[in-house]
Amino acid sequence: MAQITNRQITHSFCLLCGGAGFMSLMVIDNQYWLFLSMVGVGIAWASILTLPYSMLIGGLPPKRTGIFMGIFNFFIVLPQIAVSLGFGWVMDNFLDNNRLFAVVIGGVFMVIAAFLTQRVETIPAQDLPKPEVQLSEETAV
Repeated sequence: MAQITNRQITHSFCLLCGGAGFMSLMVIDNQYWLFLSMVGVGIAWASILTLPYSMLIGGLPPKRTGIFMGIFNFFIVLPQIAVSLGFGWVMDNFLDNNRLFAVVIGGVFMVIAAFLTQRVETIPAQDLPKPEVQLSEETAV
């Protein structure tokens, strides 16, 4: 799908699938329909694990890719830590300790992320400078 459109549209579509999957849990009363919801969440999960890195890698200098990817991981881990420390208070005070509401809020934020993904600018691969590959003497060619 990313080859037909672009990575941003593909990632947005996948996030919308996940958001719909999470939010649909509020209205589903049949256990078999949960499979459809979880398919949406699975599509989003597959995209979350790959496409953000794919969008980022295009704009990084080849010699500093590892450093920037490590910094990028901070922007994944730090919000997870913040939510794990503070969302319990939100659940107690605003959600009546209902875990389903917490999942639905996650779906709402996935939909918001889908729209914000459209603002991400990437550099097409053909515009990037080609990295120089230097082989050592031991490398068999």
